[in-house]
Amino acid sequence: MKVLVSFNASEKQRNIIEKLLNGYAEVYYKEDFPNEVDILITLDPKRELGEERLISLSSLKFIQCVYSGVEHIPYELIPENVLIAGNFGAYSVPIAEHIVGMILDLAKRLTANHIKLSRGIYDRNTPNKMLKGKTVGILGFGGIGKETAKLLKPFDVKILAINRTGKTDLEVDFIGTLEDLDFVLKESDVLVISLPLTKRTRNLITKRELNLMKRDAILINVARAHIVSEKDLYEHLVENPNFQAGFDVWWREPFMGEEFSLNYPFFELENFLGSPHNSNIVEGMFEEALEMAVKNVLSFIKGEGVRNLVNREDYL
Repeated sequence: MKVLVSFNASEKQRNIIEKLLNGYAEVYYKEDFPNEVDILITLDPKRELGEERLISLSSLKFIQCVYSGVEHIPYELIPENVLIAGNFGAYSVPIAEHIVGMILDLAKRLTANHIKLSRGIYDRNTPNKMLKGKTVGILGFGGIGKETAKLLKPFDVKILAINRTGKTDLEVDFIGTLEDLDFVLKESDVLVISLPLTKRTRNLITKRELNLMKRDAILINVARAHIVSEKDLYEHLVENPNFQAGFDVWWREPFMGEEFSLNYPFFELENFLGSPHNSNIVEGMFEEALEMAVKNVLSFIKGEGVRNLVNREDYL
């Protein structure tokens, strides 16, 4: 089979691809665009190839995205017979560490107090929060959610988890589906969002859902910003100064081809913490994710079970 890699792969990344596919496929890169392609390994096919080139791949059978999120794939341009796979769980460990870092930063008011001290304000009286005995809700109990639960276990917290099936092989205090969202919102001292952005999860968290949460809860979002209403979150943070939020994802950002910008001044708030969508940017992580994606391509070529197939109906 002919495999096209549409992103600008480094020499190290090319070596990973070619070593794994050696003897099973002919590997091409964007600069050597072949007439026919069976498999596409991509980050963002429309941006990398352009609409015309993408449509021209008439013999395409399988698309493997190296990113874990797949809401940006132009499904309307891809024939229904073409299988599409995400890379779910590929970046779970560093993202889970980032989540715990954000929780601790907000609970212990580390950045907030650092800024106060830099301004000459010595605030010893505002109490920190202790995680021991608290309840952590995790929306999206896949790779990231499970790794987060494992890291939080030594803090002696309760874990309330939500996933698509309402089942898990990890020991938790509660596992349910989005039908149980209100229960998890009401019970959680900390809420972690690690869901994919789909038709159902877009604007999942609005004013109504925020008002169900505890007034001093912590909300962490490492999934996609559009799961939470930007306007409603800002107003909730202003109206509830003991409520805190940590975001690694944004409503407009370069990652998705837009300039970073906000409609509301989140960074003027003491109860908000942000990072530039870099929770997965650790040394060697992309290469690990790429290897996982290419192994899935190899499974497709061999006719073995393919992981992380996308249900188009979730996105179209």
